[in-house]
Amino acid sequence: MRADHTPKIVGTVWGLLVLNTLGSAGAKTIVPLPRSLIQMVTMGSLVAAFALALVLNLRLRIRASAFLLLLSLLLVPSVLSSVHLESGFGALFRCARLALFIGTLWLLSRWWDGGPTFVRHHIRLYFAVLGSVAAGLVVSPGAALPDLYGGRLVGALWPLTPPQIGQYAAVIIGLTVLLALDRRTDRTSAAVVIVPSFVLLVLTHTRTATLGLFIGLALAIGSLILTSAAARRFFTWAVLCAVVAAVGFASALQAWFLRGQSQENFSNLTGRAKVWDALLAAPRTASEQLFGVGLGDKSFGGLPIDNSWLAVYNEQGLTGVALVAAIIIVLGGVALLRPPSLSRACAIYLISYCAIASYTEAGLGDASPYLLHLTVAASLLAAPAAATGLPTPEAARRRVPRRAQRSEVT
Repeated sequence: MRADHTPKIVGTVWGLLVLNTLGSAGAKTIVPLPRSLIQMVTMGSLVAAFALALVLNLRLRIRASAFLLLLSLLLVPSVLSSVHLESGFGALFRCARLALFIGTLWLLSRWWDGGPTFVRHHIRLYFAVLGSVAAGLVVSPGAALPDLYGGRLVGALWPLTPPQIGQYAAVIIGLTVLLALDRRTDRTSAAVVIVPSFVLLVLTHTRTATLGLFIGLALAIGSLILTSAAARRFFTWAVLCAVVAAVGFASALQAWFLRGQSQENFSNLTGRAKVWDALLAAPRTASEQLFGVGLGDKSFGGLPIDNSWLAVYNEQGLTGVALVAAIIIVLGGVALLRPPSLSRACAIYLISYCAIASYTEAGLGDASPYLLHLTVAASLLAAPAAATGLPTPEAARRRVPRRAQRSEVT
């Protein structure tokens, strides 16, 4: 039995989910976009994604998935804490958004087959997002590199922050490198994606994304070293280049990494540590510790939390933290148990990147690009349809004629 052919419109659904998670807050754009309009577009894209996924999967054929089950369970503390309206009516709206987001992922799980289909969708769509960033840089360099962000690259056509752009660039660079190593794409196509994406990453001065890229790639390629000569060659050259860069460009790398910050500002992670300390020191009831205060904008005291674990603790409590930890552990454990392959390497890269980024970025407890990254990892770790016994339309329609049945018996 073979797996269902993935319809092209699945890529459209994935693109709508990507659009929904781009967010509505960020830098000032060349043409001012009202936040209400952006929110209407992003929320409308999620409704459209769910509707299209439902049309594609009217029979509601889904895969058994521990990842999606844990993600669905995350709705429980989200709703229990949000009904108290400590975070306002917006908390219930965010719960509805998360439920619709997870429902769409369940509907798409029918086409998870362990192949690189969703990886290719992921690369193409985020490369298109980066294309809009590059276009904004060309049209208005001043708006794309504003003083407000210290000259770091932002989205001038759509409001994207430097960490967002750095995240998208790092993710597609890593995935494209792995596809190229396994010869799933030619070098020219890989260079077209990797080179401009790396330039944009450098312009964002995003340390978390850069560290996530290199550490994630080291772990992913390390999983292929014993079975891939190309991986061994790439790893050797990467180490040599890293050593040369560290010796020859140490001062330039240090200046880029510090971004002109003082030692004190760097040590407290650009003020993040102060917010974290205040959040942990704030008094909480037993209910708030267990289930949080409800889904919000990932801030505390008017300042961004910028830590997935503390953001989940604040909004979904210790229950949410346990569920998010279980998601990472389950995906990581399944990846480690799989035999070496491209799918396993890409999954390891995405899981490790999200784990690293979770220290200085929020998003693991709500509809976000990080959950999309982990969903791609889950699709890569899914067993083929033949192994799970998923029915296919062709097999369902196939009937053996009665004469043939009699002849087989005789």
